[in-house]
Order: sequence, then structure tokens, then C-alpha cells
Amino acid sequence: MAEKNIVILISGRGSNLQVLLQAKLPCRIAAVVSNRADAGGLEIAQAHGVPTAVIDHRDYADRDSFDAALARLIDTFHPDFVVLAGFMRILSAGFVARYHGRLINIHPSLLPAYGGLNTHARALQDGVRIHGCTVHFVTADLDHGPIIIQAAVPVLCRDTEQTLAARVLHEEHRIYPQAIRWLCNDRIELRDDGRVIFRYRKQTSHALISPGLE
Repeated sequence: MAEKNIVILISGRGSNLQVLLQAKLPCRIAAVVSNRADAGGLEIAQAHGVPTAVIDHRDYADRDSFDAALARLIDTFHPDFVVLAGFMRILSAGFVARYHGRLINIHPSLLPAYGGLNTHARALQDGVRIHGCTVHFVTADLDHGPIIIQAAVPVLCRDTEQTLAARVLHEEHRIYPQAIRWLCNDRIELRDDGRVIFRYRKQTSHALISPGLE
């Protein structure tokens, strides 16, 4: 099995990027690309010897022209997968179609609940007892692509947005490397009906009940 190439897109501090770089994934991280020159993740990538590039969305007249330029840059690295790690741009339908089945994102909620921004504040406002994060394939329907893996955490009575976010982020750092490892090892099949099927893996049943039963 040939080693896969991945390109990681970032916009900010690079928390999930750092975890991916440290995970010893069975792939070559060909480049880290940011739409912001001041993204902290660029320094993290450089410290790991990974090539970096910046393509500023403010230099383009509209989203489609930026996405076209971004795609041209990405394609110079010949990626098998394009991984979004805190990339804070909504991608056009054309860009998403170009990388169908190869474009991966992590989102801080249990999708399809709480797509978009401010997920932790919205979860607290609604009083949900279980929250979490999701790794999924990206489609033109924002934050509603086929789900690869999710992690759930309890929402505690005294949680603030910050404490809940920290608990979810801890799980993001666990499931994102796992998802990319599965992809690079050809353990996942994205079917035409949008379902994600696992090869060579037996799944077990576990329940998270919050608050716990007495």
C-alpha cells in the first residue's frame, strides 16, 4: 500500500494540527496551508519540518476566486486527502466537489446538532446533557457531511463555555488522528449513499448516560 499524502489547512493556533503532527500517522504530511500569515500553526509546522504556504483570502475578490487559487496550490502537493484543522473559511461547492471523498473536517459538536459557530454556548443554552465532537467528510451542506467518528462528553451542571470547550477539545485530539489513520490505512469506505463503512473492524455497543444512573 503506497504511502498517502495529506495537506492540512489551518487558520489559527494549530491545536489539532500539532496533535496530527505528533501522532506518527502512516502518511506524508506534504504541506500546511493557511489563509492567514499570522496563524500560529505555521510555526508549529515549520518546527516539524513540514513545508508551509500562505494564501490570503483578502487578496481575492470573492470566495470562488480564492477557492480556485487555493485548489491550484493544494494540487501542487498531489494530496490523497485534504484535512481541515481549524480552517475558518466556508468552502464553495466547486471546491468541495473537486475533493469529494478526500476532504475531511473536525467540528466541535455531535453533528448534525449545532453546526456552525458557538457550539458550546448553544449547547449550554439548550441544556443538553451530552455534547462532543465529530470528524466527517466535507460536503456542500455545511457541517452535514458523512460522519467518520464522534466522541461524546457529559455536560456538567457547573460547566461554562470554557470548561466544556476544553473537555471537547481533549476528545478532538483523540479522534482526529484516529480518523486520519483509518483513512491512510484504507480502513474506511465512503459509499454512494453517504454512509461510512469500516473495513476489518468489529464495532461494540457502549452507552454514555449523563447524569449517571443511580
